[in-house]
Amino acid sequence: MDQNADIIKNAIKGSLNIIEQDREREIISRRFGLSGQKETLEQIGELLNITRERVRQLEKAILVRLRIGAEEDMIPELAAAEKLIVRNLTELGRVARTTELAERIHGHPATSAERAELVFLGSISKILTVIDENDHFYSALGIAEYGDARSIQAKAEEVVDVIKKNKEPMTIDQLDSALNYEHPDHIKAVASISKQLASLNGLWGLAKWPTVNPRNIRDKIFVVLEAKKEPMHFSDIATAISNSNFRRKNVTIQAIHNELIKDPRFVLIGRGIYALSSWGYARGTVSDIIKNVLKEAGEPLTREEIVKRVLHARKVKETTVLLNLQNKELFDKIDKDYYTLAKK
Repeated sequence: MDQNADIIKNAIKGSLNIIEQDREREIISRRFGLSGQKETLEQIGELLNITRERVRQLEKAILVRLRIGAEEDMIPELAAAEKLIVRNLTELGRVARTTELAERIHGHPATSAERAELVFLGSISKILTVIDENDHFYSALGIAEYGDARSIQAKAEEVVDVIKKNKEPMTIDQLDSALNYEHPDHIKAVASISKQLASLNGLWGLAKWPTVNPRNIRDKIFVVLEAKKEPMHFSDIATAISNSNFRRKNVTIQAIHNELIKDPRFVLIGRGIYALSSWGYARGTVSDIIKNVLKEAGEPLTREEIVKRVLHARKVKETTVLLNLQNKELFDKIDKDYYTLAKK
């Protein structure tokens, strides 16, 4: 076992040792999930043959005694654990998700028991703050002098409000300019505990925005093209997704191609090459593009000018444009090299 794990385990053991009754130790262990699985009041009540309300009362009373014991230095092992946790929280921006903190302390993806141990120690320590998980926030720990759970949640809500008003993702530096924080790391820290926010490639936005939290293949394609800022072949898009920071990035080229065809945000502009419609590209065949060019011009255009404008909208060969231009049902050649729309 590594040194940090030993420090945490010793603090847990020392804390439980000041609880005299075995039943009370079991209640705390099961309620926090110190042995792996966190249990409900009902589950513990059934196990111990007492009511749900009695379990709640006992839990509350035990935690009060543990906090008093911590304040009166009755748990000597706790100091080393607090120092370890505070040091890591300081480096993470004073507050952090329990999962992130546990992984940093243990150096590997944390187990549920390792996360539970930190929440338990935070719950009895006077220098730590615990943010309970709910619909809006992840389970998190903070340094008490930075604020209690309510004030830390308020800071996170402040970040959410700024991003909502901006109506598009923001960098931490942009958020730092809009907020009054001591350091940008503090903004990143409080933002990370909010379930309303998500980040990707250095940008923070609302979790419902696909640009920072792509939930499906189509959204991931959009993010890749938006970041590239130029048309891409569908196979290159698949490669970019595989090399990305997305949570789920195992996709097939065929799946990518299927989504590109179905979503109106993507426009085929060449052989397997796609662009975003928001860049000004329109759907349709090469003949459709020539018709649009002539309609927008409102006058006959030379062959060279038509080719130039079509190639701006489609990555095809010049000969492909010229071949489509020979369609006499759609286009009329006038004078020497001028073309116009065919008269119906």
